[in-house]
Parts: sequence; C-alpha cells; structure tokens
Amino acid sequence: MLSQQTIETIKATVPVLQERGEEITGRFYKLMFANHPELLNIFNHANQHKGRQQAALAQAVLAAAQNIDKLEAILPAVIQIAHKHRSLGVLPEHYPIVGKHLLLAIQDVLGELASEEIIQAWTEAYETIAQAFIQVEKGMYEESSRQPGGWEGFREFKVIRKIKESEVITSFYLQPADNGELASFEPGQYVSVKLEIPGQQYTHIRQYSLSDKPGTGYYRISVKREDGIDGKPDGVVSHYLHHSVQEGDILALSAPAGHFTMDRQSERPIVLISGGVGLTPMISMLNSLAASPNNRPTTFFIHAARNSSTHAMKEHVARLTAENDWLRSYVCYSRPTAEDRSNGLYDKDGNIDLPWLQSIVPGTDCDFYLCGPVPMLRTVYRALAEWGVAADRIHYECFGPDIALASEVRTESVR
Repeated sequence: MLSQQTIETIKATVPVLQERGEEITGRFYKLMFANHPELLNIFNHANQHKGRQQAALAQAVLAAAQNIDKLEAILPAVIQIAHKHRSLGVLPEHYPIVGKHLLLAIQDVLGELASEEIIQAWTEAYETIAQAFIQVEKGMYEESSRQPGGWEGFREFKVIRKIKESEVITSFYLQPADNGELASFEPGQYVSVKLEIPGQQYTHIRQYSLSDKPGTGYYRISVKREDGIDGKPDGVVSHYLHHSVQEGDILALSAPAGHFTMDRQSERPIVLISGGVGLTPMISMLNSLAASPNNRPTTFFIHAARNSSTHAMKEHVARLTAENDWLRSYVCYSRPTAEDRSNGLYDKDGNIDLPWLQSIVPGTDCDFYLCGPVPMLRTVYRALAEWGVAADRIHYECFGPDIALASEVRTESVR
C-alpha cells in the first residue's frame, strides 16, 4: 500500500507528465538501450523509430499517475500490456532495469523540478505497479504452459503452406516442428514471431493475429508487406517473411495471447469492422462463428480496403455470406479501380462514415469490434460514439502500441 503522502506527490506530477511525458519516455528508451542493448532483441525497432512506443509509454505512465489512488482502474490496461509482455518474453528481472532508467529519465528531463520527494514517491509507485505486472504475467505464463499443447517461451513451427491473398498480404500456415499437440486460442488473439534475419544485429519480434479459427490443426498468420513510402524504408520483418521465408522453413512462435476476443455470452448482433490487414482477427472470429452454432441473430462483416488488388480473402467472405443467412457483408473501397467500378465489386466508394454505418447496421444495440489502421480506428470509433454506442460495446485492436480512443473521445466532448 502506498502512503497518502506518496499518492499526493504522484498526483502532483500529473500536469508535468501531461506536458512532458513523451520527452521523458524518449529519454528513458535512449538511456536504457545505451546501457542494455540486449533489450533491443525484445523491443519493436520500427515502433521505436516512429515514436509510437514512446507515446504509448507516456500514456501509460500518465494513466498510472492519474489513478495512483485507485490502481484497480487501470487493471484492464495492465492485463492488455501483460498479454504483450508474456508474448514477447518479458521477465521479472527486466522490471528493475526499466524502473532504474525511468527514474533517471525523470531526473534528466525535469532537472531541479525532480525533487528528492518526487523521486522517492515514484520509486515506491513504480515498485507497486511493477509487482502488479509481475504477478499478472506469472499467471499468464503458467496458464500458457499448462494448457494442452501449451508452452513457455518460443517454440519452433514449420511453414506448411504459403498463400498469396492479395498484392500485399500473404498467409503462412504453421504446424509444430516437433509434431506435438497444438494449443487452442480465442479468436482475435495473436502470436509473436521471432526472427534472426541475416545482416541484422538484433533479433526481431513481431506480433501477428491468428487469421483462422481454432481447431484446424495449424496456426495461420496473414502478413501485410510494408513497403517504404515518402523516403521511409521497407518493413524489415514483413519483407523478410514475404520474400525469404518459404514452405518448409522454421519459425519461432510464442503461445497465443491477447485480450481482443469475442464476448461469447452476449446475444447481441455482432459488427466486425476492419481496414486493410486489420481483417485478420475478424476472419478468425467470422470463421469461428460459421463453424459452430451461435446465439447471434445477425453478424455484420464490414471491410475497408484501397481496392480489389489489396483486398484479401474477399472470395472467402463472399462464400460464407452466400452460405449463411445470418451473415451480412459489406465492402468499402477508398480508391476503387476502373474495373472495380464497372464490375460493382464494392458497396461504398470512399471511407467508412456514420451515415453509411447507420444505413446498414440496424441500431446501436450491437457489439462492435474494430481493427485497422489508426486513422480508420479513430474515425470509426468517433462515429460510433457520436451515434450513441456505449463505450463498453466498442472493442478495438491496434496493431502496435495501443491508443486510448475512449479517452480521446471523452476529451473532445468537453472541449
């Protein structure tokens, strides 16, 4: 338990964290990687370069400070982050390293403002928060390894099939190299893939949603090739997977993890809204719904893509729609080709917006699941909030460091 004095001191730092949080977390990562370069084998280098990891950590530190007197309020965020930590292989011995360099960063950035009282308060607060993470992650590691077919750490899988789904998305079908049992998972979860890429100094780990239903005898991941634009380099990992990994090769995978899963007890209609490669967890959910009787009166599958050349698995969804009267599917193309237009291959030209959603979804009493690029997530989340959909009915997955869409909408509403 934290003392009242510690709580008050932490609360007093909220304004400076709001103003300089990303400066602190940027400094933190520079210090930590300089002293512990081995941790670059765990962290996503691309998110570091883009500043997304720094922003996400600043957001998490601010949330902890704001709720330091009621840490149970951030438990959902702790569980979400803990899933990623378990998938990456974060261990208890990493937490003292993080704490040390976070405090050093606070001192470096704030200078004289970082009084001894503030540093001591944050030392105590960090130890409390770190122990919460360690305990949650311990349970996740134990659950992962004890389930039938489960394991801890990384396990070798063989690529048994490699299928091109569109111009930019390729699927990899994976089975355990030891021919052992395969752990089940919840539709919407992901695995981490660890790669030793020739010419790269550090290991690369990336998380990919499982894009098929459980019980198939394999895992499937569907990977978008990230091509460099505007002077930015190509995605190292996605290009390696697309161009170098072939059928018969071995990949190291962590056990499935993740919080973005369907509420199986709900009887409300389910609305799956995806953009680009964000369709991968949605396909897993959709295939699971199609494979077994469910109590959903209707399922809406709404997908946005640039055009038919980048639209993966469109024939699969069309077939499921034709075979199941409970399923309605819609396609939105932001840049349809002339052929798309002439053949009527989509339902909406442009981007997903509220009037269109209101024209195809019967009302707000649904469970909404969103996955796609950050700009699309922001647009759709705000549209649903404007429509009056309750925040606890909107679930979303952000590929990469999380964004707090609910907080953003609340902040906008009081301006």
